[in-house]
Amino acid sequence: MTRNPAIVFILAVLAAGFSLPAASQTSAELQNYFRDSIGLSQEQIADIRNGKAVAKVLKSRTPAEIFVFGAVYIKATPDNYVKLAGDFDRLRKLPEFLAIGKFSDPPRAADLEGFKFDSDDIKSLKECKPGDCDVQMPAEAIENIHKSINWSAPPAELDRQVSQHLHERVIEGLRAYQRDGNQALGVYVDKENPTNVPKQFEYMLSYAKALPKYLPDFHRYLLAYPNAKSENISDMFYWAKVKFGLKPTLRIVQVVTLRDNSANEAAYAIAEKQLYSSHYFETALDLTFCIRGTDDPKQPGFFLIKAMGSEQAGLTGVKGSMVRKVAVGRTASSLEKSLAAIKNMLEAQ
Repeated sequence: MTRNPAIVFILAVLAAGFSLPAASQTSAELQNYFRDSIGLSQEQIADIRNGKAVAKVLKSRTPAEIFVFGAVYIKATPDNYVKLAGDFDRLRKLPEFLAIGKFSDPPRAADLEGFKFDSDDIKSLKECKPGDCDVQMPAEAIENIHKSINWSAPPAELDRQVSQHLHERVIEGLRAYQRDGNQALGVYVDKENPTNVPKQFEYMLSYAKALPKYLPDFHRYLLAYPNAKSENISDMFYWAKVKFGLKPTLRIVQVVTLRDNSANEAAYAIAEKQLYSSHYFETALDLTFCIRGTDDPKQPGFFLIKAMGSEQAGLTGVKGSMVRKVAVGRTASSLEKSLAAIKNMLEAQ
């Protein structure tokens, strides 16, 4: 199985970094890796260390896969980043989010205020059928929405009905996932070839082949949730409406955080696992690593590193190759802007 070099190395450095005697050694290994494996120029490496966000597209196994690496050095602590990642009022200011909200425990429909389809998506849902639908949905969801909605209602009432139905199904689906794990994610049938989401996610995670070796609890938790517990791992769930491609995309995401306290200051590995996306992303997994860059408490700093992977529909063939080029460019550009915005937020504290 081919390995994603960024994910493999970062996991190795993260695991080793928990016990390295000097942060400078971690920094030196990282910078060597940026050059030798990621293929960054000396100027790009210097940019990262000097606080400029850099993103690079990585090699994928199939045209449907997109992997992007990004990094920036931030003069703050890893704990500051983790707090930001849970501060949804501040996350709303990041450029990629049109709306975002956190789910309660247990999740409830009131958590989903602002989570709604645009008018174009509502129109397309009326004509939606298995194998031909502009919105990613399982077969039973397509059948349910046709039965539950009065499609001849006035626009405002139609919007209300669709939003209410969407919210009910999201809460039902999230509770099923929290109870049954990946098997509750279902199969998308909006395209001619169905997408088995649980199997697709497992295949994507296999690209980080070193994960079981270096962080076995983390890997096991991602695949076996909710039946894999660990004292150092916590999770939460959020929804988002994001800018991507030609239309806004609704997403449901699980955030899994591994905290290690063996060093003087905590280091983190964070996975954002997509549970649902209305467009583009059949499966997605974002890995974030906070690696300390200094042991000096008077001058805190860390490398914020992200490895983003996704499976996207419609990226094969002549037309698909053109779409893929645009999707890859948007993904890298979005990551670079996001890293820069995060840095500005943390250093402004």
